[in-house]
Amino acid sequence: MGSKKKEAQERQKAYFENRLEERLSLLAKKGIESPGIEKNALVKKLRANIRAINGRLKAIASNEERTGELAKIKAEKAALQLLPKDEAAGKEKPPKEAHEEGKEKKKKKEKEKTQEKGQKPEEEKKQEKKKEKKGEPEEEG
Repeated sequence: MGSKKKEAQERQKAYFENRLEERLSLLAKKGIESPGIEKNALVKKLRANIRAINGRLKAIASNEERTGELAKIKAEKAALQLLPKDEAAGKEKPPKEAHEEGKEKKKKKEKEKTQEKGQKPEEEKKQEKKKEKKGEPEEEG
């Protein structure tokens, strides 16, 4: 019963469904009506087995689906590796120029903010600290 193979689970499900039909027909021949059939222990057990197998089949199907998706992703990655480096790099990474432009804009914004507040830019502060460490007098200007 612990088999993970889809075919084995389907065979077991068919077996339990067949046994359930036989049991229901036997109880119907004896003249037992619906409330009595639902309370029958063997019927409950067979239906529980069928529900359990249905759950296993759903899990197997989801695993197969996930495996298919992972195989597709792996194939796409392999295809990207086969492309020349220029094409692959163009698709995955932005050009370095745009990155450098962003840094320049950020520096300009920082300078504008510090000037608005009346503070010195960070570079000037660093230079002043270096001079203080060396023992040179600070120049005002």
